[in-house]
Amino acid sequence: MSDMITADLVDLDLSAETKEAAARALAERMVALGRVTDLEGFLADVAAREAQMPTGLDGGIGIPHCRSEHVTEPTLAFGRSTAGIDFGAADGPADLIFLIAAPAGADDAHLTILSSLARQLMNAEFTAALRSVGDASAAAALIRGDEAPEAPEAPEAAAEGAGATEGASEDSVASSVAASADDATDSTAPASGASASAERPFRIVAVTSCPTGIAHTYMAAESLENAGREAGVEVVVETQGSAGFTRLDPGVIAAADGVIFAHDVPVREKERFAGKPTVDVGVKAGINRPGELITEVRGKAARGEVTAGAPSGAGTPVERAGDSGEGYGTKLRKWLMSGVSYMVPFVAAGGLLIALGFAVGGYKIKSAPSVMDHFVWTQTDSWAALMFQIGAVAFGFLVPVLAGYIAYGMADRPGLVPGFVGGMIASTINAGFLGGLVAGLLAGGVVMAIQKIDIPPVLRGIMPVVVIPLISSAIVGFLMFVVVGKPIASAQKAMTDWLNGLSGSNAILLGALLGLMMCFDLGGPVNKVAYTFATAGIAVSNPSDSAMKIMAAVMAAGMVPPLAMALATTVRGKLFTETERENGKAAWVLGASFISEGAIPFAAADPLRVIPSAMVGGAITGSLSMAFSTTLRAPHGGIFVVPLIGNPFLYLIAIAVGVCVTTALVVVLKGMRKPAPGAVGAGKADGAAAAAAEAKQPVAA
Repeated sequence: MSDMITADLVDLDLSAETKEAAARALAERMVALGRVTDLEGFLADVAAREAQMPTGLDGGIGIPHCRSEHVTEPTLAFGRSTAGIDFGAADGPADLIFLIAAPAGADDAHLTILSSLARQLMNAEFTAALRSVGDASAAAALIRGDEAPEAPEAPEAAAEGAGATEGASEDSVASSVAASADDATDSTAPASGASASAERPFRIVAVTSCPTGIAHTYMAAESLENAGREAGVEVVVETQGSAGFTRLDPGVIAAADGVIFAHDVPVREKERFAGKPTVDVGVKAGINRPGELITEVRGKAARGEVTAGAPSGAGTPVERAGDSGEGYGTKLRKWLMSGVSYMVPFVAAGGLLIALGFAVGGYKIKSAPSVMDHFVWTQTDSWAALMFQIGAVAFGFLVPVLAGYIAYGMADRPGLVPGFVGGMIASTINAGFLGGLVAGLLAGGVVMAIQKIDIPPVLRGIMPVVVIPLISSAIVGFLMFVVVGKPIASAQKAMTDWLNGLSGSNAILLGALLGLMMCFDLGGPVNKVAYTFATAGIAVSNPSDSAMKIMAAVMAAGMVPPLAMALATTVRGKLFTETERENGKAAWVLGASFISEGAIPFAAADPLRVIPSAMVGGAITGSLSMAFSTTLRAPHGGIFVVPLIGNPFLYLIAIAVGVCVTTALVVVLKGMRKPAPGAVGAGKADGAAAAAAEAKQPVAA
């Protein structure tokens, strides 16, 4: 097996000014060695990971990383920047850049070695040595662990005794290949003889995880372990990384006094930690402020705060990427988006099946008898009725799923039962989506209130299975049937009547507003609000004409940004970088499929020009769609459901006009600025530099 990092993968004078340029410079070295087969594809995977959460860390470190099918073997590339590069860390730019590339199917041993780098970055001696190393070969050897970093000159370092020795050995590559269970056991050893007293130290079990499970997962683990040693606390960490995870021994969990979850993806088998004081935060909090987390969980233990069926603390299943202390408005948005995200697949499946049923059998198919009583294999109408009735059943789940997963976002699994019950009641009393929203929030709030009650230890085992579902369902059912259900049903009917009465200029203005919302954040919360508003109108067996017009306007506007960026990169490619031109090719397919996120790479690179241009085009398309009275019964599908659209020719014209307007605005606005260094055909003043930059790429590859 070849070395994971060699001198050819080290750049001690990294001249890149942006994180994208830095990733490209280091990735080109991987391509030159045959470690990466497709430069642009790999960089797209790196950018996708970066979009999930910035990879900058306090202390001047940037660790862009991803798992990609374009990587042939696990590889590290290292760059050192004099000026520093912004990777999103709170304390400023990074001067030590590590690009970590793992194959999509990397074996456990390789990923464990990659993860050891994350642990080494928590060692001040290691990072100091990298900042002072003089040649690429020595840097590569240092990262591989062939050479041990020299101790800092500060005399205090030598006085730390056994604790310092333990930390140094733990960071070596040889020990990193050991099983994670052994690491966890070693981390519980006392930091010094003073901690081995007659009084048992405070014990914490922790779980760390991040989307790729390569870097942040292990850095958070190392940071928590180091902070625990400094505080005289035993910390045992379960790293749920890409190489799998070794479950903590049940006895270790049972003996723990507190739990820390530092994660950006759901904790696997989370119920193992129920009934203990818990702090639940994002993985970067585990890296940047481990001491505060340890202090917080000790405080909760001292106050007797424990969890019932699910950890309390600041986090919930939808608060994976943020720290505790978020405002109520932010939490409310996440709770609602949790419900919407689980509801959308039901909308798509049910809506498309209903639309296909109408396309095959006509609108009379909604009055067809049940296919259980009458189904003829050779009749088209029977198949149309089957698709319509399956879709109608799928639509029947929308409100219960919305309510259930809003409650889940607030209170974890105990919120599911009262949430689904409340959502089904909302459907029964015709309270619609408004009723589902209220039912979900009520259910989550009731469960969270119950979880705060101090329960005797003997009853904790039956709380999540019997007590919480029983009490919360009864309370939510009472509130929905007796207290809030009727007013909400009246409000839902009033909104439906208002939509049915829209015509003329009012409908056109609504189409423009929905178009602006769809293009504002390209798949973000505002986009989802507009989309949910549209799907709520058609999520019935017999939607109104106005509701179908709104759905058509929303989908048309959502297709504009990616299609416009694809067109712009085609007609004026010199205004875009090579990466953007490649993204433009994919944007054709994404836009045609109604995936607004296809424009995100362009908006992220140049938001002040791309987003306003997209919003103008989206508003025009939305208003034209409403003016043309185009209708759509399907909630998704893009051009693939054009045959199901009322007035399809005018619908395509509305999209084309918006695309052309956005394209023209982007081209004009980008033409007014100095082209990016990576763009083709930069101005005369930049011609030589651009040509040189282009000429370098084949050589590096």
